Amino acid sequence: MEEEEGRGRTVCVTGGTGYIASWLIMRLLHHGYSVRATVRSPHPECKRDLSYLTHLPGASQIFQADLNQPHSFNEAIQGCTAVFHLAHPMDTDQAKEPEETVTRRAVEGTVGILKACLENKKTLKRVVYTSSGAATILYNDKGLSVSDENTWSELDVCRSSKLVSPSYLVSKTVVEKMALEFAENNGLDLVTLVLPPSNHDQYECLVNSYMVHIDDVANALIFLLEYPHAQGRYICSSAEITIREMFDFLIARYPEFQISIPG
Repeated sequence: MEEEEGRGRTVCVTGGTGYIASWLIMRLLHHGYSVRATVRSPHPECKRDLSYLTHLPGASQIFQADLNQPHSFNEAIQGCTAVFHLAHPMDTDQAKEPEETVTRRAVEGTVGILKACLENKKTLKRVVYTSSGAATILYNDKGLSVSDENTWSELDVCRSSKLVSPSYLVSKTVVEKMALEFAENNGLDLVTLVLPPSNHDQYECLVNSYMVHIDDVANALIFLLEYPHAQGRYICSSAEITIREMFDFLIARYPEFQISIPG
């Protein structure tokens, strides 16, 4: 039955080589969608193995596109019924590039994608943008014990955070806000999915964090495409779990792998 849901519908997934995107592509194909995946042009000396995408049952079409060239996504989006936007500059190495450079690339690339979506409104029904907990958890103490869809990170707190690269934290927050505003101002149907937030710093996240299974993320993204009344922002978070609890779960669930706890 799942295979019939997307039959005859073509969707575009940006950032197709990413972990979430590649899993989403697999699930979309399973649901019967035709998929166009965008990937960055590889360096001439570095040939990328994309067989994990091209060898999937039903296979996905591969298009080269780069956020540095906003118009490069036009061909992949043309004629699609939906776009899943996951491509984003990722710099976890304490900002090799200035924050302004990373944010400008992310914003201009996303604007280019959204403009291409507007040009294809006759066929395109919805855009689903994948955000991050980085856009919800970094704010000055306001007595908030729970982050929800109305909670936004503050840019000054993002810049001083050691969670990951400040440029990533700032750019994810700025891009999601911009995308929602662009969609509202231009009559574009867009929803955003925020991946699990955490209220911990970089090291506490290694011990205790909010997690969600990759399959649940993919299913949530597909649900937001297919559910006609979806709108605005949604947080995708399953449960808070410690590393010890994760080990105990995996040991009990998969005894054949002989998983041991370090130390």
